[in-house]
Amino acid sequence: MTAQHIDPSESLIPRPQRTPAALRVAIAQVAPHRLGELEQQKDEAIALAAQTGSLGPILQFLESWAVTVEIARFPSLAARLHSAEYAVQTLDKGDPSWRKAMDVVHGLYACARESLDHE
Repeated sequence: MTAQHIDPSESLIPRPQRTPAALRVAIAQVAPHRLGELEQQKDEAIALAAQTGSLGPILQFLESWAVTVEIARFPSLAARLHSAEYAVQTLDKGDPSWRKAMDVVHGLYACARESLDHE
């Protein structure tokens, strides 16, 4: 997702802040079908943080959903991810195309994390 691969003008929305409220608004705009999942994971992260006395689960939740939004706000990346995830779910693990699809999935998530690290 470096500048040489993605045109920033392709973004559907600006990059949101890494807060639960901002990520929720962003998901509502770029992937509304995932709002329930976000809310459930937020509740689980808060409960686990309270149970363990650690902010780790909340930080992991925020990081995970920031990456999800970073991909979803670029339609071309989201389409590549959906296609690769479909291949991973439907192909046999022995099929070389399965490995290629997994590489695409991992690569997209890695690029999104890298992009967020440089914000």
